Amino acid sequence: MTQTVRIVTDSSCDLPAQIADELGISIVPLSIRFGDEELIDREELTTAEFWTRCASSPTLPETAAPAPGQFETAYRKLADEGATGIVVLCLSAALSATIQSAELAAKSVEEVDVRVIDTRTLTIGLGTIAIACARAARDGGGVDEVEQLGRELADRTRVFGALDTLENLKKGGRIGNAKAMLATALSIKPIIEVTGGQVEEAGKQRTRSKALAFLVEKVRSYDGRMENLAVMHADCSDVDVFVDMLRPIYPGEIVVGEIGPVIGTHGGRGTIGVAFHETT
Repeated sequence: MTQTVRIVTDSSCDLPAQIADELGISIVPLSIRFGDEELIDREELTTAEFWTRCASSPTLPETAAPAPGQFETAYRKLADEGATGIVVLCLSAALSATIQSAELAAKSVEEVDVRVIDTRTLTIGLGTIAIACARAARDGGGVDEVEQLGRELADRTRVFGALDTLENLKKGGRIGNAKAMLATALSIKPIIEVTGGQVEEAGKQRTRSKALAFLVEKVRSYDGRMENLAVMHADCSDVDVFVDMLRPIYPGEIVVGEIGPVIGTHGGRGTIGVAFHETT
């Protein structure tokens, strides 16, 4: 029997819709709550609308994992379309209950073989794994092969970012007012790294331009040992400049994803970063 493997991920992947559509990647949305109002990511709330709302909101919105039923619906739809195997790529289990919903749904669907992977990453880092797995499936990879690729890439995915503001960390109670004001006055740009499924501080730079230069040098340090480079940004006017800074190091295609509400809630507007797969 011919295997048709399909990829499912969640809306924290920050994949451009065009790429997801081209590769047949199904995206199960998380939801965003502003006070008593709950909106479905990508369906009822665009990224642009999200940033507009954030600017006028005194408190941070909250994010909620999809219900198991949302994953179950996605699995059954793909099975109806002829999928014989589904590989589900979820954002880090250390940061969200999304994977629990994906796993519960997998148990209730018997007509198709569903494999769920904790990618231990987020935003376009998750997106790059979804792209690679979808391409492998399109090229005829079986469910075992695509699952193995997803697990290997989860181990090799590197994500680095620079926050432009500490406003969201302040609103979210992660950093005190005085500390945030001092850091803002000094123009400090925290550098973050996703490691072991967690977001860790990886340093700080004094200006935006130094933060971008730091990220470029970080990518350069992996020169010849990386593939599938991508850039993510939260409503950044300088993203094209940043991509141009990376091109001399990485001549291949650079996917650019916009940071949506799920990750943007925590990182804040102006966050910019890179994701890639380290090669051995």
